[in-house]
Amino acid sequence: MIRSRKFPLPPFARSLSARLLILTVAFVMLAEVLIYAPSIANFRHSWLKDRADSAHLAALALEAAPEELISEELKARLLERAGAYAVALRRPDRRLLLYTAPPPPVEVTVDMRAWSLLADVGDAFATMLRPGDPTMRLISTVEGKPGEVVEVIFDEADLRADMIAHSRNILLLSIAISLITGALLYLTLQWMMVRPMRRMTEDITRFSQDPKDLSRGVSETARSDEIGVAQTVLAQMQRDLRSALRQQEHLAALGSAVSKISHDLRGILSTAVLLSDRLSGVDNPEVARVAAPLIQSIDRAIGLCTQTLNYARDEGPELTRSRFRLAELVREVGAELAVLEGDAGEAPCAGPKFENRISDDVIVEADRDQIYRVFANLGRNAFEAGARHVRVQVVETLDPGMAVDVSDDGPGLARAAREGLFEPFKGSVRQGGTGLGLVIARDVMRAHGGDIALARSGDDGTVFRLTFPEAD
Repeated sequence: MIRSRKFPLPPFARSLSARLLILTVAFVMLAEVLIYAPSIANFRHSWLKDRADSAHLAALALEAAPEELISEELKARLLERAGAYAVALRRPDRRLLLYTAPPPPVEVTVDMRAWSLLADVGDAFATMLRPGDPTMRLISTVEGKPGEVVEVIFDEADLRADMIAHSRNILLLSIAISLITGALLYLTLQWMMVRPMRRMTEDITRFSQDPKDLSRGVSETARSDEIGVAQTVLAQMQRDLRSALRQQEHLAALGSAVSKISHDLRGILSTAVLLSDRLSGVDNPEVARVAAPLIQSIDRAIGLCTQTLNYARDEGPELTRSRFRLAELVREVGAELAVLEGDAGEAPCAGPKFENRISDDVIVEADRDQIYRVFANLGRNAFEAGARHVRVQVVETLDPGMAVDVSDDGPGLARAAREGLFEPFKGSVRQGGTGLGLVIARDVMRAHGGDIALARSGDDGTVFRLTFPEAD
């Protein structure tokens, strides 16, 4: 059973939901900050335009009444209504002035005839940050009357106070929008994403505690979005994992049984070898002819049992390194394979050929017996697959070290054999094979610091490439 720790869900303060809510509020506030600058500049522009319109109305009232009927009290009321110290209306033919006393000195002048957004943004922040209570002079055109210009003198404090009040309203509105938007988005995502993700997390945690329990794990869903795809994929992965666990249990049980059987069978075959040795001493040509192949077959069976036991114990090959000529070893492998094929009923001249194309000056430092097994395995596999000719030769590569190709003219490997080529009990190309030959050959080559790989396989034959490390 797979043991796993329990992973409790985080509290709300550290949960994905809380982070989502905080980020939503923060992003809405950031958006409000970005639009605040043009908003406050537009408010200031509208405020000044309204002040200019009020001043224009006051000047028109002055124009409509006879001069002698405009009292100082009425002028004061008109100026109070316009919120100004003085108002001037300039026309091409005349100029009207409305004031009760000389206005204070002008410190700031705003000309609305030259308008731009960037300038308005800068002037708006300058108005809010300017210290003191300066007097402002406003110059503006009259809408619908291009030839008229109105000038107003007033305290900038009135404008600043209204701008601060407007900023406060924007802040409160932004907070309200952020909270409402965050709450709606939080509830929506909580229902559409967070809850399914939390449920999926709980299912995965329960599955990790006991993968064999079929009642645990993520179930497939009809959702077609990304979460639905993730649930479907996880459900498939869980099924594959359960299948792999069952297969591992079966293989473990099978390996234990095969190890016991191979151990007992090796003992039985050892007795058979002793009996076969006695047969070889019998002075009978027929018995002598049969005894040699029988002993070799029993030796191969003992070797197969030994290989199976070593693989079951996961023991790597023990290496006894020496320097030897690779060509001599390949010729010995060819001679043995020729004898085996001749024992099977083939005439030596018509049987398969194991051709050596390696120069006699090629020296390798390795375990001779183990390398012998590698070449013998490859040759025997090729002949059993239907090849009639196997060629061994050194090839040039860009990698350091030496590469040797073992090629045949057989029908090539089937797709199923190629997919499980170096996997035990899967890569065999013949009926009844274990598929351990190539697995052991790869272990031998890797133990020497090299490797073996399938270079090519097709209708015209198969090529295996053996790589030997660079000699010291």
